Amino acid sequence: MAYNSPSNRAWYTRLDVVAAVGGLAVALLLFPLRFFASQVYIQTVPIVLGLACGLYLLAIRAGEQTATDQETAFPTLPSPVALALPSVAIVGMGLLVLIVAIQDTRSVLFFAMASAVASTIFAQIAFASERDFNRRLLLSQIIAFATVFSATAFYVTPGLIGIDAWTHVPMLSETIHEAGELGAISGNKHYTSPFYHLTVVASALVYDVSLVYALYLSIGLVIPLSALLVYATAAFFVPERWAILAAALYACGTYTLHWSMHVIPTSLGLVFFLGVVYALVRVMRTDYSLRDFGFLVLLTIAVILTHQVSTFIMLVMLGSAFLAQLVFTVGPLTPEAGSRAFQSQKPVNLVGLVVFDAGLTIFMWSLTPFREGSFLATVLTWFQETIAQSAGFLNIASSTGDDAAAAAEAGTTFLEELLPYVEVFGFLILLGITFVGCLYVVDRSRAEQSVLSLLFATAIMLVFILGLPMFGIDNFIPTRWFAFLYVPMALLGVVGLRYLAGRLGANVVVACLLCVVLLYPGAMLFAPQSSADNPVFPSQNERLAYEQDELAAVSSIGELSGHPEADGIRPDQILYTDHPYQTVFYRTGAYHSDTAVVPYDGAAEHPVTVHRSTDEGATFYRNEDGRGEPRDVEHDRLCRPTQAVVYTNGDVSMCVASPVTEIPDDQPEPGGDDGGTGGGGP
Repeated sequence: MAYNSPSNRAWYTRLDVVAAVGGLAVALLLFPLRFFASQVYIQTVPIVLGLACGLYLLAIRAGEQTATDQETAFPTLPSPVALALPSVAIVGMGLLVLIVAIQDTRSVLFFAMASAVASTIFAQIAFASERDFNRRLLLSQIIAFATVFSATAFYVTPGLIGIDAWTHVPMLSETIHEAGELGAISGNKHYTSPFYHLTVVASALVYDVSLVYALYLSIGLVIPLSALLVYATAAFFVPERWAILAAALYACGTYTLHWSMHVIPTSLGLVFFLGVVYALVRVMRTDYSLRDFGFLVLLTIAVILTHQVSTFIMLVMLGSAFLAQLVFTVGPLTPEAGSRAFQSQKPVNLVGLVVFDAGLTIFMWSLTPFREGSFLATVLTWFQETIAQSAGFLNIASSTGDDAAAAAEAGTTFLEELLPYVEVFGFLILLGITFVGCLYVVDRSRAEQSVLSLLFATAIMLVFILGLPMFGIDNFIPTRWFAFLYVPMALLGVVGLRYLAGRLGANVVVACLLCVVLLYPGAMLFAPQSSADNPVFPSQNERLAYEQDELAAVSSIGELSGHPEADGIRPDQILYTDHPYQTVFYRTGAYHSDTAVVPYDGAAEHPVTVHRSTDEGATFYRNEDGRGEPRDVEHDRLCRPTQAVVYTNGDVSMCVASPVTEIPDDQPEPGGDDGGTGGGGP
């Protein structure tokens, strides 16, 4: 039966309605899962999906308005206020710098002020009249805010922010810098994806600065500017007001801000990924030239040579575009002539690009050394083991968004029980408007290869981030995907918001926009990933930055032990301390370390321990069951009186049993991850 036959026309032109009703049904079916699992996304996503579908159906019922009507359908800011807000935002950014300079930390006051500044920028985008709307000024404010937010974190942090950065800069980049050749890391998995490390080393040579400063002056400066690529991509779909809103949504995203501070290959891979999305959409939306397609190919190669996880995510994006090509060409979404909401060209044949990038990826991963074999063979083995051993429905694998019920069982306060929901609230707002955008683009009159590519990419990424962890599968490192997911979500989100603004009544539209203007920035900025250097909720979230005394202790202990390799020490010589502090020891090669096991009613039994005095973030220790928990452990429970203190600087103490005794029978095997390097014995 032909897709364009009259009998099928009515059904296919209302495919968005069918999808919205189906979304409501799915939300109702998923809602009871909250009684079987307490993971925060299981409890919240069905509600968000149901609200989005209901709002979309209300918008359809409300009827069409013209594009000009949407400017007068709800209140706009008075001209004096709209003209004053850019100055208010700039002054607010200056106050952010002043707060950091006075307090020498990014305090709660800093994040509150940052939320207010971001809301000021969002208010200009959403409510400024056409006469007062200034595209260049708004984009400048977005970039300036993102730069100030990350630069202040760099300023107050003596070393690096995060965990992985200690492997990539002091270890790998330093090794390349000293040897003067890439072959110095030939045994590491980053040997075949060295763009990040080569960029840092080259910047250090050009600027004649340390590797840390070179990192911040190169990749650290590029990340805030990458929001312009989101704006340029969104401009293919929506007017400039909504395109700027997409850039703001992306720039204020929790994980976008996190990777602008915790600058690792993921950060550079994200920048190249944004370029890939822009180039891909440009090819699908214009009469592209060979130069345009060649630029796209070069960007995909850059991702492959930068980061493995970013490469896999890029392949998901390219695969989604190819799937959209098939659906758009031969499926029921084939449009009628002249019925398009988005102007577009014929579907672009992407099979050659997908095959080329997939083949190059497999080839490179087959040559990449990792553990005892190749990177490709190792990750496939891990995935097979996960499927065989731990996969199962509602066997929650990811710690993302865990776990309000666990907090209640631990006797915590109401605020601590509410905290998991506060941390994901901004993402849920973005997810809600994304659902609306997805419903909008599935209608036959709006279906087009580029928007369907974004829809499929969003859906597949959500499966990897939220779906697979529900079945105990987290091999794909779901937390690394969020910043990449923000890109199609921001683009589809503004499409959905624009549709609602053109159809719903003024009161509903203003309520939706106020949620974005007032709640979204604060929710994203107060999340733990945005405040990794000094968490807003220090009792629950670890601080992934360290004081000078803590870094000095790592260096001194490494020098005292002689930095021996991990395979050169006995199990009873492994150093045990809190997480995340233990990661700095093994990632810098100072000492082979692991997270200490501290019983609730006793002291640690490890022969070699390190205790640090800190109240600026949660410190995690393992309990008797091996589960990591945020706990305050006194000095005597980690450095026992029977141990000898072999190093102390007042804040950090290293204690060793004298003489070193045999490891206890119930001692867990030392852990760590692939970023670890050798350590030493006392």
